Amino acid sequence: SEWRKCHRFHLMLVQTARLLPLIISCRLHPSLSYSVPRRRRSSMDPHVTTIDPSGTPAESPAAGSSSDAMHGAEESSAVDLLPGETVVKEGKATILFPNANEVFYNPVQEFNRDLTCAVITEFARELMAQRGVKVLVPGEKERVVVSLSEEASDADKQVVEKNGAEVPKDTARVGEKCEKGLRVLEGLAASGLRSVRFALEVPGLQSVTANDFSSKAAALIARNAECNRVSHLLQASCRDASMLMYEMRGKKERYDVIDLDPYGSPAAFLDAAVQAISEGGLLCVTCTDMAVMAGNSGETCYSKYGSVSIKAKYCHEMALRIILHSLDQRAGVYQRYIQPLLSISADFYIRVFVRVFTGQATVKNSASKQALVYNCVGCGSFHMQRMGRRISNGKHMKYSAATGPPVGPECEHCGQRHQLGGPIWAEAIHDREFVQKVLAAVSGNPSRFGTSKRVEGMLSMVTEELEDVPLYYTVDNLSSTIHCNTPSLLQFR
Repeated sequence: SEWRKCHRFHLMLVQTARLLPLIISCRLHPSLSYSVPRRRRSSMDPHVTTIDPSGTPAESPAAGSSSDAMHGAEESSAVDLLPGETVVKEGKATILFPNANEVFYNPVQEFNRDLTCAVITEFARELMAQRGVKVLVPGEKERVVVSLSEEASDADKQVVEKNGAEVPKDTARVGEKCEKGLRVLEGLAASGLRSVRFALEVPGLQSVTANDFSSKAAALIARNAECNRVSHLLQASCRDASMLMYEMRGKKERYDVIDLDPYGSPAAFLDAAVQAISEGGLLCVTCTDMAVMAGNSGETCYSKYGSVSIKAKYCHEMALRIILHSLDQRAGVYQRYIQPLLSISADFYIRVFVRVFTGQATVKNSASKQALVYNCVGCGSFHMQRMGRRISNGKHMKYSAATGPPVGPECEHCGQRHQLGGPIWAEAIHDREFVQKVLAAVSGNPSRFGTSKRVEGMLSMVTEELEDVPLYYTVDNLSSTIHCNTPSLLQFR
């Protein structure tokens, strides 16, 4: 009997040893089921799934209950994956993505893409209303009010929009091409995820151009557009982003929305972007070179953005004001100026949304909108020095040189020296009314985005900021300077 027990135990060990490599590989590489190349299946085969534009697999009638167990693998076969490809889902988009780092993809920036979709949707709502088109967002309640005078009967009830405008005759839905819609350009599209999401989630679009200098990326963009069934809206382009925008500088050829999200600095693309954007168009810019913009390399920051960054507690807000200064300066060369709608700092990057207008008289105000920063290296106090001065004289505006400096050779509080930074954008970096509209739309339709809670939190904090006060102090730094206990923020407020 002892021999039989030992023999059975030996057989169990042998079987476990045979299965161990398979168990380990499945646990360490759960995505292997997506990367196995499969033969193409026809629509007549059982258990086949197809991907609709919303990214949801649709079963064939013969699929049966077994398709649920093989959901991931069957989805890969539906889009005919190439060897080494995986499926990435975000929002309503389903993106094919190679395992090899041939095309850049960053899942951390889902918040960035969600926020961009929300901002462009609200921008489209305003612009399309001027063109007589009403945009319809899935899951969003219709914005109407009932106006009823005291003398009027029930038959005299009028349903109008909140802004008082007449209800537009035409409507625009997501995934549909609108002839009066927006023309969108993503200059550095990589896999095309952002552009596909625009086509699937933003209503009121005429066309979306997803451009990338890499031929492999452009080919992948075309496949992703076909996979998500948005080829009627999205066109892949393999061009140099600057040259593409320079060629579209004509007034009838400009884009209504340009999105620039480069790997690093966008400085090389800004000059072309401010020319290729339409009158009142939306320019969305991301900067990920935060080491340069946050004060680690002031001379490099000046060479790229025309502004010297300094190390301070407010370095991230200063980075936002540096990129806004650079945009306004480059737009001013072509008698154009910017109007910031939203500017945020999140994770490892900063993101700005600005509208670009043309006006020679308004461009003259640019100098008085920029300022130098004197920052004390001891106590951290700072002073602003405007680059120009303007005085209203009735209907006319008088411009003159600014007077300064606002500080002496030493800090009046601690006697230390000052650092000189800037120039930076010294006006408001948000449009509070526009931000509140975006916030209301997101909070009213929270299931639309995967990061809705974070978007709501960020926009809520933006609405609480002071519009006319550049930069800031922190309570803990002030307490450290005067050597006292740090009060709670609630108590301080």
